[in-house]
Amino acid sequence: MLIDFFFTLKDAKIPVTIKEFLTLLEAMQRQVITASLDDFYYLARLTLVKDEAHFDKFDRAFGQYFKGINAVFDEQASIPLDWLVQRMKRELTPEQIAALEKFGYDKLMDRLRELMQEQKERHEGGNRWIGTGGTSPFGHGGTNPEGIRIGGKGGNRSAVKVWEARSYKDYDGEREIGTRNIKVALRRLRKFARHGAAEELALDDTIRATASNAGYLDIKMQPERKNNIKVLMLFDVGGTMDDHIERTEELFSAAKSEFKNMEFFYFHNCVYDHLWKNNRRRHAERFPAWDILRKYPPDTKLIFVGDATMSPYEILQPGGSVEYNNEEAGSVWLARFTAAFPKFVWLNPEPEGLWQYRQSVSIMRQLMNNRMFALTMDGLERAMRTLSK
Repeated sequence: MLIDFFFTLKDAKIPVTIKEFLTLLEAMQRQVITASLDDFYYLARLTLVKDEAHFDKFDRAFGQYFKGINAVFDEQASIPLDWLVQRMKRELTPEQIAALEKFGYDKLMDRLRELMQEQKERHEGGNRWIGTGGTSPFGHGGTNPEGIRIGGKGGNRSAVKVWEARSYKDYDGEREIGTRNIKVALRRLRKFARHGAAEELALDDTIRATASNAGYLDIKMQPERKNNIKVLMLFDVGGTMDDHIERTEELFSAAKSEFKNMEFFYFHNCVYDHLWKNNRRRHAERFPAWDILRKYPPDTKLIFVGDATMSPYEILQPGGSVEYNNEEAGSVWLARFTAAFPKFVWLNPEPEGLWQYRQSVSIMRQLMNNRMFALTMDGLERAMRTLSK
């Protein structure tokens, strides 16, 4: 039975291995859990899934294999979802609520399966069928001390199981990401080293020194651990990037939090002979690109952020900039930046499925040696792995 479960997870693109599967079997053989499907779910997730980005895929595969969410509520079910739109609110007295029957979980599930087969039409306000606004344990918008919410936002928060909710759906690697998930991905790049004065207690060394000193306390100190990764981020602003302001701001906020040695500058469409830090004073306060290239050490991690959507002339031709007459092509400056900082990537907030339709994106990917990654959880993690090599 569990062999098929293993292959179901593989089919769901979850990177499970034979060793992890054997660990699961050994844990079951040692009876570390009770004979409960819920316990097995948590044990299987603990042993088989090593990255929270795959939790959502695991939930869906688990539900499908063990006839959970997808099997009971088939997408092709004969009861349309629009039946479940809330049309009424019923207010019951405390005595009426107390009088409502409590099924118990097993009876609740058996009764739901019967109703899914029997019910052929929409129902509102009753106490038996799947519907809205009633006292039946099934549906939404009504009142029952325990039940299963199907559709809608719910009312009294007393459902035994909320079918449409999956706890980890935001961690799917294909989804767009928020500040918290960005921080998790960026953290993979951090590298700690001990620098400065010895002002932090070295606990292990203190224990060893005390033991060697016949039990007399011998305190040892050590320098504080600090993140020594240096990051230079160059952000495209204006034009088509206005569609991606929210996600770019989330990335910027997360990067400032995770990297203490981070510098940033702005450019428009492509880097040329100058950049800036204040968009309101972009024409008055410019930073020559040559100064930036000389200022930061070669081990600095360079991250471009932009949708790479522009006229190809802006990349390939002198004078191609839409703002001023640049003497050298943008591709020349890109080559200088990537040569000065060999560890570089380009993060693109545009959906990856659209890249093939943008000529400028294809050109930029080539200039970046294919180190362009989508601004998704999966794309950001792959970018951090590339920078850490």
